[in-house]
Amino acid sequence: METKPTEIGSSKMFGGYNKRYKHFSPTLGCSMTFYIYFPPSPSSSSKFPVLYWLSGLTCTDENFIVKSGAQRAASSEGVALIAPDTSPRGLNVEGEADSWDFGVGAGFYLNATQEKWKNWRMYDYVVKELPKLLSENFPQLDTSRASIFGHSMGGHGALTIYLKNLDKYKSVSAYSPIVNPINCPWGQKAFTNYLGSNKADWEEYDATFLISKFHDVSATILIDQGDDDKFLHDQLLPHKFEEACKNANVPLLLRLQPGYDHSYYFIATFIDDHIRHHAQALSPK
Repeated sequence: METKPTEIGSSKMFGGYNKRYKHFSPTLGCSMTFYIYFPPSPSSSSKFPVLYWLSGLTCTDENFIVKSGAQRAASSEGVALIAPDTSPRGLNVEGEADSWDFGVGAGFYLNATQEKWKNWRMYDYVVKELPKLLSENFPQLDTSRASIFGHSMGGHGALTIYLKNLDKYKSVSAYSPIVNPINCPWGQKAFTNYLGSNKADWEEYDATFLISKFHDVSATILIDQGDDDKFLHDQLLPHKFEEACKNANVPLLLRLQPGYDHSYYFIATFIDDHIRHHAQALSPK
């Protein structure tokens, strides 16, 4: 099994390159693909900070790279973009593809504890395996300077991973994140199946709960949320997170964007703001 990444695609964009890689993941027990956008390099010794993007339900590693337009700002800011997949694939676990909001394409960036779903360990894949793989195989990346952002389920992943690893990431942002999964249908379905019925285990992957636990956050958290998003009131619940941040004195910039929905049109509209938010945090002080 080849754990070293093999390049399977390359396209030039804004002076840099979108490159897709495949590797065997020991963490997940299957082959995985991911994208890196390498900005143009001023010299052979240049090292780029990395910005991880976590995608939402049903997505692969391709959606963000193809649809977001993030490469323009990443190119000018000199930031490498890393886009992993959203779950293990090809394991043929019974029921893994029965619904769009659980199983394949819906890993929720946690480490499953239930035997049937034991390979669903996207938390360890994103936080441990992928950064190590990048630092060992891509000398042009400076993985010690890292930030993280994402959309919907990926926004949930970015916020929870950041809050639990403040030493590893310089900044976080999110679009339409699932910030209080223990209180919404998507989260309750996923957590029941992946983590079992003990609600205390669920709280470890709930950003609204974690804010009260890890509140020594100094960098402002940026969240963009469309106010015409059909999932706003029953699944996303940004005001619960806003309240928790206020109570914990955590700096949050929550921008409700009038007329925008849950789509990549919304993501592309505000992507430059997010890239700049992270580039500022990643620049050498």
